[in-house]
Amino acid sequence: MQVKFKPCGDYQTNCYIYDGFIIDPGVGATSWVVENIKNPKAILLTHGHFDHIWSVAELKEKFNIPVYIHKNDAFMLEDDIFGMGVPKTKADFLVDEGNIKIDEKIVKFRYFPGHTPGCCTIEIDNIMFSGDFIFNGSIGRFDFPYSDQNDMKNSLKNFLSLNYDKIIYPGHGDTTTIKEAQQNIKNYWLKVL
Repeated sequence: MQVKFKPCGDYQTNCYIYDGFIIDPGVGATSWVVENIKNPKAILLTHGHFDHIWSVAELKEKFNIPVYIHKNDAFMLEDDIFGMGVPKTKADFLVDEGNIKIDEKIVKFRYFPGHTPGCCTIEIDNIMFSGDFIFNGSIGRFDFPYSDQNDMKNSLKNFLSLNYDKIIYPGHGDTTTIKEAQQNIKNYWLKVL
């Protein structure tokens, strides 16, 4: 199964399509998603920042599919907290942490707050979508409203406990792996936080 992606909007936010799932459809993602998806199942969100959710309302209405987001970030879908003009909508399912079965597929949400109160990674098969928690060589910012440096530090420590490897598709930039990210966190980020 191939991962399709397109960097969207001014912040080049990666929107992904994988096995009928739409992950983090940002600014201007709708037409690309429509052209590239078959059998849309759900919209999965790593967190609630506007550059990751901008096209959610439009795609939800177009495909009549459910939206999943962590319960602590759901308010960002419902209210334009940064005043950017993001179209408002509501999540259909408020996620906590753990496995969810969607259309016979197991989707695992892992809770890593810090960048936002409800920041998550999403695992499907041998892939992790990390949103703005982990990047190739870096981590997400924690100086935004609703961000928390202590939560980020604890989340990074929790991330180090993962004892397997998968390809990571982040919210911005190139792919990495769990093992590469763990090494980067140990060598640098936990020393500076």
